Amino acid sequence: MANTLDLQEQEQIDELKAFWARWGNVITWTLTLVLCAFAAWNGWNWWQREQAAKAAGLYDELDKAAVTADVERAGRLFADLKDRYAGTTQAAQGALLTASLQADKGQAEAARTTLAWLADKGDDQYRTIARLRLAGLLIAEAKHDEAAKVLDAATDPAFAALVADRRGDLAMARGQRDEAVKAWQTAWAGMPATLDYRNLVEAKLTAAGAAPGAAAAVAAGAAASTAAGSAK
Repeated sequence: MANTLDLQEQEQIDELKAFWARWGNVITWTLTLVLCAFAAWNGWNWWQREQAAKAAGLYDELDKAAVTADVERAGRLFADLKDRYAGTTQAAQGALLTASLQADKGQAEAARTTLAWLADKGDDQYRTIARLRLAGLLIAEAKHDEAAKVLDAATDPAFAALVADRRGDLAMARGQRDEAVKAWQTAWAGMPATLDYRNLVEAKLTAAGAAPGAAAAVAAGAAASTAAGSAK
């Protein structure tokens, strides 16, 4: 009996040796790659947290500079932020904050440069926001063709109504009232009724003689007249 068990054990050992001889290197390398990937993933997460924490510190300083309207210091801090932590949310938010301060201080060229950086380097959401603001600055400077190109690049569907609103501003600046009204109507229709900004778009339409409420009343009156005529 003992000899039988010894033979069975020897067969199992031989099978294991054969299996390991065939697959041992594959198993070892696969395990090594998995462990390396796990270590790299942990290292990446740690680095990301470190980057975000350091970027947050710089952004806090930038925010303080904006509060005191220190545009020169804000510009220096933003330069550090984008050079060292370009891929962070804080860098994108810092660009918007710095550009706003620069524009308020009459530094239009600097503001355009800051927004152009974000339009090129930010994620889709921040790129679109940057383009909307950049287009606004260009419209104010009567750089209409440049503004149109910037808006053409603003393709994020989530911002379609805001892009339409800015296109209306551009059309009106060009003296194209009808095109402006159409764009603003598109913007107004695409915004939730609870959105405060919709009131601003409505004010633009009203000033252009195309108040949404008036248009709805005219349409309702026309529909009522048609219905009355049909009844006769």
